Amino acid sequence: MSSLPRLSSRIRSPIISSSSASSSSTLIRPTVLTRKPILSPAPPSSISPLGKSRSLSSSPISIASMSPSLSPKRLFSTSIRAQEEEKPKEEWPDRVLPVLKETDVKRLKRQRNVGISAHIDSGKTTLTERILYYTGRIRDIHEVRGRDAVGAKMDSMELEREKGITIQSAATFADWVSPPPPTELAEGATLFGTGSEEGKEKYSINIIDTPGHVDFTIEVERALRVLDGAVLVLCAVSGVQSQTITVDRQMRRYNVPRLAFINKMDRAGSNPFRVIQQLRGKLKMNAAALQVPIGAEGDFHGVVDIVRMKALYNEGVKGNQVVETDVIPDSVRALAEEKRAELIEQLSEADETLCDLFLNESPISELDIAQALRRATVALKFTPVFMGSAIKNTGVQALLDGVCQYLPDPNEVHNQALDAALPSHAPPVPLVPAAEAPLVGLAFKLEEGRYGQLTYMRVYQGELKRGSVIYNARTGKKVKVPRLVRMHSDEMEDVEAIGAGEICAMFGVECSSGDTFNDGSTTFSMTSMFVPEPVISLSIRPEGNETPNFSRALNRFQKEDPTFRVHVDSESQETIISGMGELHLDIYVERMKREYNVACVTGKPRVAFRETITEESKFNYTHKKQSGGSGQFGRVIGKLEPMEMDSETNKDTAFENRIIGGNIPNQFIPAIEKGFQEALDRGLLTGHPISGCKFVLEDGSAHSVDSNELAFRLAAIGAFREAFQKSKPVILEPVMTVEVVAPIEFQGNVIGALNQRKGTIVDTEVRDDEFTLTAEVALNDMFGYSSQLRGMTQGKGEFSMEYKNHQPVMPNVQRDMMEAFRKKQLGK
Repeated sequence: MSSLPRLSSRIRSPIISSSSASSSSTLIRPTVLTRKPILSPAPPSSISPLGKSRSLSSSPISIASMSPSLSPKRLFSTSIRAQEEEKPKEEWPDRVLPVLKETDVKRLKRQRNVGISAHIDSGKTTLTERILYYTGRIRDIHEVRGRDAVGAKMDSMELEREKGITIQSAATFADWVSPPPPTELAEGATLFGTGSEEGKEKYSINIIDTPGHVDFTIEVERALRVLDGAVLVLCAVSGVQSQTITVDRQMRRYNVPRLAFINKMDRAGSNPFRVIQQLRGKLKMNAAALQVPIGAEGDFHGVVDIVRMKALYNEGVKGNQVVETDVIPDSVRALAEEKRAELIEQLSEADETLCDLFLNESPISELDIAQALRRATVALKFTPVFMGSAIKNTGVQALLDGVCQYLPDPNEVHNQALDAALPSHAPPVPLVPAAEAPLVGLAFKLEEGRYGQLTYMRVYQGELKRGSVIYNARTGKKVKVPRLVRMHSDEMEDVEAIGAGEICAMFGVECSSGDTFNDGSTTFSMTSMFVPEPVISLSIRPEGNETPNFSRALNRFQKEDPTFRVHVDSESQETIISGMGELHLDIYVERMKREYNVACVTGKPRVAFRETITEESKFNYTHKKQSGGSGQFGRVIGKLEPMEMDSETNKDTAFENRIIGGNIPNQFIPAIEKGFQEALDRGLLTGHPISGCKFVLEDGSAHSVDSNELAFRLAAIGAFREAFQKSKPVILEPVMTVEVVAPIEFQGNVIGALNQRKGTIVDTEVRDDEFTLTAEVALNDMFGYSSQLRGMTQGKGEFSMEYKNHQPVMPNVQRDMMEAFRKKQLGK
């Protein structure tokens, strides 16, 4: 890997996110979820009342000997601070990292792991179909909706072909012949392009096609977790849309470098340069075009490569031949030169070497630009923008060359693992994609196949062989790999071994999504992916008598999809399914009917309401019960206070023990915390779960005979209920960001309908003949909006929505909900 220069201090890059603000070129996978540390038990005398480790050599503090003028609490905290300062610095084991052999380096340099992500209907699957055709993986091109009774290769599920949407992410692999990355070329070397046959080498590309609907966002999340690069597809007319923003946020979360591909250049109203401005404005990307279109809308028939100043045309059967010429049409020459100057200027902000040439007004060659493009893209400081039309078979080969030349290979993305044998705050361990290193792999997706559970795995280190024995880092179980395959949508190709940096699938290995596997010689564990919380629920029951297939289907879907939850309501005894949206749950209900022959009846959708507190309140609660023999006694004193979401733990509820002096014996503290967690499950206003509060235990008392775990658990529940009512509780409801696209003549009707649903208009963008409206609306007010929008726009309007946050309901709504809950309780 070439070493990259640091960012120039003279020009600040506008797109460096907090996760990529380092000037180093190496990419570090962020630790997404924290895990409980594995600690050896300390002797009782080494634990302070606050639960912090104390030095055994330090002298104990005598409360009785303290000066009356000194606060015991303050002196105690000062003493703890002094002890922490005296504590010796922790030392971690020195690690000898595996060394990459020449064969490893050679293989990895021509390996790419790429995901294709975008908003709904931007043309992801259509683009993937062309990529597979041009790379020789499929013999013919089929369209998405299966009009020819075949359907796109990557949409293997019958439901996907019927509805014309991607529901599950699908993996495939392909080989492509492309020029080497520009950073490998010597100074003064010729830069070959898409249309030339010289200087090309074979690349292996693993591709994952992901869904665009926010309901299936977990598919995008887990794909990006294991990929080294991505292609962000945008519509040339609609530009940056709501799900585009979500996908960009996911890419930033996992530090994934990306290329942008502006698709549908043949559509009326297409304007790629407006889309690039949206990338800069809405997504805060340092982006610039690498191509300009030849022809517009229906006349679009080629692009100009402005790095090399060559015109590229697709000819032959279905555009399988790329013709390259030096003759640039006069109609676009001035535009090409203008955009080339803009590209150099934008790129200079992200690459120091090019910046020096630019500021010194030195000549800038094609190779200088191409090398700067790769360095800046890999370092997450720049996004190259390609353009074309997948449906018209134009511009796809140039994008494939861009994937090979500008996106990183597995050795350029430095992944990390945690050592489960060390505490959670121990430094992460770098992983090296060497074949002879100890095996480390992450199971990122599960599927129920014809031959049992199919587990998709990314191998980060070592080599996975068929028949080898591997260990699940979470459970410690030893399993044998009976069958190893490479996936091509729903087809499989058996392989004997998979090297580091590659993606494969295993049969017959029981595990959960996010599990780490190793060869037993290490205790390494990868961090899992981020899983959003469900926002909508339905009651579900089978038509007629319940069969084993009903529970079998729910268990399988729950295992495959972490955002799909199932529980039984404690009051009504109904089975409740929860998910990311109406479409998400509808798809699973339909799959139960088709795949398990279980027709189901669903109830009215339920919104995931929450309850929270707005003020701090104190509690001093005693639970006392005497009934012959030993009774129950527990007293807890403390406060209940509002709490924001913790960015590290992704939790907004917490229990804190501040007891000093042991007024409550240590063995009862877990029971108090259990009581608090139990109280959170069912709110007092409407029975919904409680969030956003912190239980601080400051004091209490215990009885030598009557105190037990049950007494303190009930005392914690009673104290919580007492304090909750005094903390001005409110009901929270999920608020969605809604994006509506419709013809301009219906703008007034659309705005009026959203106002009726108590929506807040955030942004409106008007284009030639249509407009895009962004609003924030409570999910409870969005039911039935789909049919209303179709009716008021003559079927021409469409909308998408995604979860934003939980916000308090209106006071009158809260009163009605509380009254309805009270009547329901009285009626029991």
